[in-house]
Amino acid sequence: APFTFCFFMALNTSNLVHISILVLLCCESNLGLLYGSVYVAKTFQNPTKHSHIATNLGARKDYNAYSTMFNNLVSAVTPKGVVPSLLDIDVDVKSTWEDVSSFYFSTATPSEKTFREDVKSGLIASPMNKVRLFNGDKESDVRVTFYRDHASWCPYCHKVWATLELKEISYRVEKVNMRCYGQKPPSFLRLQPNGNIPVAEIDGTVLRQSNDIIFALESLFPESKPIMYTESERERGDGLMKLERELFTAWMYYLTGSRDPERYRTNFISVLNKVESALLSSPSSKGFFMGDRPTIVDVMFLPFLERMVSSMIYFKGLLIRDLETFPSLCQWFDSMEELPAVRLTKSDHYTHCWDLPPQLGGCGMEEDGERYAQAIDGERDLLDPSKSSWVLPLTPNLGGAELDWGWISPSAARRECAERFLHNHGAVSRFAARGGGKGGKVNKGFPPASAPLADPNATPEEALVPSIEILLAALCYRLLEDDGTSSKKADELVSTAAEAASSAGLTTELASSVAYLRDRIGVPRDMSAPAARWARGCLNEIIAEITIA
Repeated sequence: APFTFCFFMALNTSNLVHISILVLLCCESNLGLLYGSVYVAKTFQNPTKHSHIATNLGARKDYNAYSTMFNNLVSAVTPKGVVPSLLDIDVDVKSTWEDVSSFYFSTATPSEKTFREDVKSGLIASPMNKVRLFNGDKESDVRVTFYRDHASWCPYCHKVWATLELKEISYRVEKVNMRCYGQKPPSFLRLQPNGNIPVAEIDGTVLRQSNDIIFALESLFPESKPIMYTESERERGDGLMKLERELFTAWMYYLTGSRDPERYRTNFISVLNKVESALLSSPSSKGFFMGDRPTIVDVMFLPFLERMVSSMIYFKGLLIRDLETFPSLCQWFDSMEELPAVRLTKSDHYTHCWDLPPQLGGCGMEEDGERYAQAIDGERDLLDPSKSSWVLPLTPNLGGAELDWGWISPSAARRECAERFLHNHGAVSRFAARGGGKGGKVNKGFPPASAPLADPNATPEEALVPSIEILLAALCYRLLEDDGTSSKKADELVSTAAEAASSAGLTTELASSVAYLRDRIGVPRDMSAPAARWARGCLNEIIAEITIA
């Protein structure tokens, strides 16, 4: 029934489409919907020759949730051509990965060698944690179960997650889908009938709103690091909490509104200047809203200011992390990014700018944002428009579109990226093969999702999986490059896979599979932003080699 309704509404007037978006795509935790339109055309620009490989992520000017869902529905039920039998590759996949593993662990640090076990036991912070332990706690001591989204897209989950880490409260993690990319399991709907996230269960009591969870954590764990402002700070703290909501509202109108964009822009900048002034008047020079320590005020601002920085430069061409215009905001970001809790939960521009429109029903693109959007999407480098921004060597700070993460070195980022592929190469290869349908089409699943970066029910093209595995092994060798030996192995593996694909007439399908993977690397879910940039750049390099083989 929902898909019949979707089809009916898609054929009617724009007003009905707006109503339908409000009805079916009300976002998690009352994030809210204002009217807008956009999605970014995602293409791969070959760094060696200016051909394009479409990656099925939609069109920049005309995104709407219904057309996306309807197109995905049609794709899911339309008969597709079948990719021929297994590509003939003269490489032993299993032994290849054993060699990659030996190579990685031969140079691994002690913390790298125990990384997976430490994540599993909750001793170190990771987006992959299923349990997180602090201060000598055992798993039996954990009083909090935190339900958040799989993809780390939800801003309300973000602030609860950051609170747990800031206060160093041990917790378990249960992950559920957001509405825009999947279905909620019945077990979760029994706990939270409206399906909204986040949810927390603390000492057997279920809390269903992010702010309720945060205040409960503060009151029920008095021995943990306090984040509430004091009674003497109440007047300033309460005023800043109201300012955060004023800024959120102004951002929503400007990002998603289309009736009076000039007025919305003026109002947003005006409120942003109030925030700048509030930070300038902070009683401490350390950069936080309330003084020399992060408080609940900083937690409330964190997820939305992060998303404002990403969305404003991408959709509007408005730079917020600009020292000349907003020096106090820049200092606040710098201070926050010194905190492990913020580094753990931080995303990148690309992930935010593709996850916000399906949550909001659309965002309004302006001409000033176009060149930044192209840089963030890997289409064109800001400093050298003749090349893609997702090619090696990586341009520092994405050419001015996004600051590099100074706390992760290039070497550490490369090794992090290699570890993620090494650990899960089989599942990742099958995931990538979803993009390798006949002619490079994505094998959409049923039911479809409204988020272009999510195809939870898509089916892989199994014939391509071994070749993709070989290409990912080559990727790891290049990321772990030493004296040139690993580069030679990588070149041989890419050449073998490319030649096999060419002989079978499946070059487009194999290249599209790699592009599908490249476009769906999410931060922080899969890896940090520096590691993701290396992954995207190396995968683009491989795509170029496949297409010119």
